[in-house]
Amino acid sequence: MPELPEVETVRQSLQQKLAGLKFTGAQILMPKVIQTPDPDEFKETITDKKITKVTRRGKYLLIYLNGGFTLVVHLRMTGTLVYGDKDDLVTKHTHVILSLDNGCHLRFADVRQFGRMWLVPATSLSDLPGYKDLGVEPLGEMFTRDYMKKELRRRHARIKPLLLDQTFIAGLGNIYADEALHRAKINPERLATTLTPREIALLYHAIQDVLREGIENRGTTVRDFIDGDGRAGSYQELLRVYSREGEPCSCCGKEITRKKVGGRSSYYCPACQKA
Repeated sequence: MPELPEVETVRQSLQQKLAGLKFTGAQILMPKVIQTPDPDEFKETITDKKITKVTRRGKYLLIYLNGGFTLVVHLRMTGTLVYGDKDDLVTKHTHVILSLDNGCHLRFADVRQFGRMWLVPATSLSDLPGYKDLGVEPLGEMFTRDYMKKELRRRHARIKPLLLDQTFIAGLGNIYADEALHRAKINPERLATTLTPREIALLYHAIQDVLREGIENRGTTVRDFIDGDGRAGSYQELLRVYSREGEPCSCCGKEITRKKVGGRSSYYCPACQKA
């Protein structure tokens, strides 16, 4: 699933292309992608709307339109949102095609068909299921060491599943949680309440470091991720533990291990990240 760095990379690539353009129509090839309103109303509402800006909240893309509307997009597992020429080949798994007044298209494609779109009044964003319960932005001002310390002290949960909880930290997912825990030398099965102040500080900085590096390298492409220009990311070349089972740890040389924690595969070094 695209995580914060991937969604931010899509946002950055689309912002420079879309700002100031106007939607002139919509083709909805898979109606279930549109969560609200119904497809006919979606087409009518989005037509002739001008794009004012593209932002991000957690793993959600937000395309603000004039008239007080916002197009909300969640890529989920394999979704892509790509800007291109209207004459470009329509790929097999393209589900929504949004026409623009410069003759180009914004196309949403999704092999797994889990991605979703909502077209809502901007004033209703706080009522959107899932979106309304998002936690702090890990690169925002509200994400502080004090916040981490306070939240970890009151949550009796293993640290890896907690980091994936979007009501705790918005946008962090499996890849960057594993990378941050490795840098902080914290085992993914540790209870959050057992972390020392020093470990909390190390984890706090590790989370921000791996997210910033992910953005700088235009995201991680393990299988499907591409940005708004259709380009893959390169951070997969710098990953220290994720998807590197059996390879030597870059810190100690011991083999990276994979284990299910909270139902998700977790990659870690059993020597550096002792239980």
